[in-house]
Amino acid sequence: MKDFSDRVVVITGAGSGIGRALAIELAGRGARLALSDVDAVGVGDTVARCEKLGATARDYHLDVSDRAAMLAHADEVVSDFGRVNLVVNNAGVAVMASVADTTWDDLDWIVGINFWGVVHGTKAFLPHLIASGDGHLVNISSVFGLIGVPTQSAYNATKFAVRGFTEALRQEMLIEKRRVGVSCVHPGGIRTNIARDARAQHMNAAERDSEFLKIARTTPPEAARTIIRGVERNRPRILIGADAHVIDALPRILGPGYQRILTSGAGIAKRFGIDLGL
Repeated sequence: MKDFSDRVVVITGAGSGIGRALAIELAGRGARLALSDVDAVGVGDTVARCEKLGATARDYHLDVSDRAAMLAHADEVVSDFGRVNLVVNNAGVAVMASVADTTWDDLDWIVGINFWGVVHGTKAFLPHLIASGDGHLVNISSVFGLIGVPTQSAYNATKFAVRGFTEALRQEMLIEKRRVGVSCVHPGGIRTNIARDARAQHMNAAERDSEFLKIARTTPPEAARTIIRGVERNRPRILIGADAHVIDALPRILGPGYQRILTSGAGIAKRFGIDLGL
């Protein structure tokens, strides 16, 4: 996909962060946008910004963890726009706690959004991407889909799952000779609300946000442009930020020995979940 003009783009989690930045960038490139979020106010604001750029955009209130709602959303988008060319399963949340301290409720919450939300979006829209003859699917994982990190077991589990699910699907599309590109995105520290909005033990929202912003060097617009370049080049893996490239290299070079780095030094195991970024 080299040209986004008149392409119909679906983005979940478009009320802020990377989702909003992608919507605005693609609006400037002539895309038609179906934007959803559980935050109706946030996604409405994103639509207004895209419309100011002359784009056709519609907002949808959507909980990606709700399978029936996602299937209905896909039908609605096709009814509203006629087709779908690009889908970005971006919606995500975080939990910061040790395995011992993570509650069952937190596990259900994060798996429902981060993993099932991606599966729901993929399954609901894949037939339409295939039918378009010019489709591309982007699933957002994380650098924590590349390495395991103390206090991030729940987040790790979902992001590793997204990576495996997406890489398997890309191979299936190639074997079946489908005209659908598939990319898995691994952002490093991006200046979004995910740390502030995370469920966490022993740290309030202001403290999480303050610590996270110290090391989150990449802005959402920069991340959006990197993702779009990856789609244009049909890259299977899209790394965002210098930190993502370093983290991607750790297990390649050190194998499981990278874990010694994460657990050495005073306090690093306690804070590493924030210091790497989500």
